[in-house]
Amino acid sequence: MALWRGSAYAGFLALAVGCVFLLEPQLPGSALRSLWSSLQLGPAPAPPGAGSPEGRLAAAWDALIVRPARRWRRVAVGVNACVDVVLSGVKLLRALGLSPGNGKDHSELRSRNDLEEAFVHFMGKGAAAERFFSDKETFHDIAQIASEFPEAQHYVGGNAALIGQKFAANSDLKVLLCGPVGPKLHELLDDNVFVPPESLQEVDEFHLILEYQAGEEWDELKAPHANRFIFSHDLSNGAMNMLEVFVSSLEEFQPDLVVLSGLHMMEGQSKEFQRKRLLEVVTSLSDIPTGVPVHLELASMTNKELMSNIVHQQVFPAVTSLGLNEQELLFLSQSASGPHSSLSSWNGVPDVGVVSDILFWILKEHGKSESRASDLSRIHFHTLAYHILATVDGHWANQLAAVAAGARVAGTQACATETIDTRRVSLKAPHEFMTSRLEAGSRVVLNPSEPVVAWHREGVSFHFTPVLVCKDPVRTVGLGDAISAEGLFYSEVHPHL
Repeated sequence: MALWRGSAYAGFLALAVGCVFLLEPQLPGSALRSLWSSLQLGPAPAPPGAGSPEGRLAAAWDALIVRPARRWRRVAVGVNACVDVVLSGVKLLRALGLSPGNGKDHSELRSRNDLEEAFVHFMGKGAAAERFFSDKETFHDIAQIASEFPEAQHYVGGNAALIGQKFAANSDLKVLLCGPVGPKLHELLDDNVFVPPESLQEVDEFHLILEYQAGEEWDELKAPHANRFIFSHDLSNGAMNMLEVFVSSLEEFQPDLVVLSGLHMMEGQSKEFQRKRLLEVVTSLSDIPTGVPVHLELASMTNKELMSNIVHQQVFPAVTSLGLNEQELLFLSQSASGPHSSLSSWNGVPDVGVVSDILFWILKEHGKSESRASDLSRIHFHTLAYHILATVDGHWANQLAAVAAGARVAGTQACATETIDTRRVSLKAPHEFMTSRLEAGSRVVLNPSEPVVAWHREGVSFHFTPVLVCKDPVRTVGLGDAISAEGLFYSEVHPHL
């Protein structure tokens, strides 16, 4: 009986110490180990997540992420900016008296019914999307209901403003933002972001961000992933009204990096306006001094002609770097007759070999080479489960750290934590993959202790890393912009660019 009681006491104490580990993980490890060993219960257990694949991957990233030798000092960002009104999509649509029917994509929203169908379509896929709402009065009615929602939150919005805000978190950087900045947005911006007076306007542009969580249900509808659906009636950003202000501000600001975004906002404009404005974009880019890299951030689009014109009307050759996600990458290939363009949509996690083939095609067909007048030499691709940085050899450095930094910030920002919390993230990248589906690629087996995988293909280098996906994301909006900004922050461009 005494032996049984001793075992029971030991078991109870072991359980108690285990609870201390879980409930007070910040206690000094030496104190916990001393308590455990005093009970003579064997080796102390590792802190939660330390030896897990997620823990090993996070530790490996921290060792790999180093600042480049040559760093940016002044970054100019334009031209789309707005206020994001973020709330639950399901709750808003219920408040509007809508119920889920058959999902259907709409390239442009004209009514509440179009909004319901498009939201159902993308929530069912767990995919991000952004659409223009053409009916001004209906949009403003919906926006007013959304803004007055008790749970609605107001944030800095628009790719340019979000990228500028992310850069501004680094106090040694000076950041210029040009875009339609109203009083609410100006109030929300970091003090380190300088907005020229010509960019200020009396009224804000509002975008509605309808979020949903992984597994969230709306009647029979169930979201496979957490994501968001964005819509707006934004005429100022839609006309890229601040483009000329942006370019004219560069001469005085003297940036060593320029970031451009907002081309997707022109989808609500006429074809003639789009063609004319793209030519003006190219002319404006040509005025930027040689040697100053220009990064173009793409966003969700449905107009194949506009995307094709962006690729072919000299926009791609005029930029140095490109940022996009899986939806934009496949749409780009479909619009410009690229590889795997017969693929209608991704089925689950995008195949690494297929993604790699499209990235290679973009750089080979439209990128920098001795026989082509193009500056494009870098593409930062991001999807939920992994990221890839593809670069033309000889033009960029520190890309191993850059791709790791972009993936790390995806996990911390989604979970709203300063560092990776291994208990709140999971590894969803494929355990093994092929580096190409069109050529004899290599087979790669993922090792969390060596999380960045590199391969080469005809003068193009690829750096791949998985993402530690937040299990219960606090906010999904702006992740792509934060990823691109962080990747650029850790990138180094060679002086001869």
